[in-house]
Amino acid sequence: MADVATLNASVRDRVGKGSARAARREGFVPAVIYGDKKDPLPVQIEKRELDKILAKPGFFSHLIDLKVGKESHRVLPRDLQQHPVTDFAWHVDFLRVSATSELTVEVPVEFINEDGAPGLKRGGVLNVVRHTVEMNCRANNIPEKLVVDLSGLEIGDSVHISAITLPEGSTPVIDDRDFTVATIAAPTVVAEADAEETAAAEDAKAEAEGEDAEGAEGDAEEGEES
Repeated sequence: MADVATLNASVRDRVGKGSARAARREGFVPAVIYGDKKDPLPVQIEKRELDKILAKPGFFSHLIDLKVGKESHRVLPRDLQQHPVTDFAWHVDFLRVSATSELTVEVPVEFINEDGAPGLKRGGVLNVVRHTVEMNCRANNIPEKLVVDLSGLEIGDSVHISAITLPEGSTPVIDDRDFTVATIAAPTVVAEADAEETAAAEDAKAEAEGEDAEGAEGDAEEGEES
């Protein structure tokens, strides 16, 4: 299960664009807590504190204890709006959850033992089809990551979801096919080099044939003159 982070927040007295702009001017990011059959709660979070969590991977798959005054809300980030130019956090939506809440989250994929993959040693390229996998799980058991062991894989091999050990109680949202997570592709650099060598050889051959043809024409002309 992923670690639970902690953030402090304060209630926003007003809502709307004016209130949100005022919060941002004071160094806060406006946010809202919703769900669990309770009224939405508009809050604001210190930007520098939120940035520390955003700098870590898996923002949307990590639970957060959001402390608002004397209350603590266990939430899961559901939406992050960012400034179109600076990419600064502009607004965050948090979903209230309980231990038994059923969630759908994007779980990051981690690849290990690249040194143990013969295909990669021979110049193959790891082609990642899915950097994250959408999973169904309970709020108290959100996977930190899915681990893919590349040991023994050759060029042309594929890793399907069935080859990955899934955390207990978690299932992929896509359940109607054994979808591909990654492949070991042929080395494109080698292929390009081979193509260049072939093209160069063909050019050299054509040039040699041209010189032979010119030589033959010259001999013919000398024969006519004599």
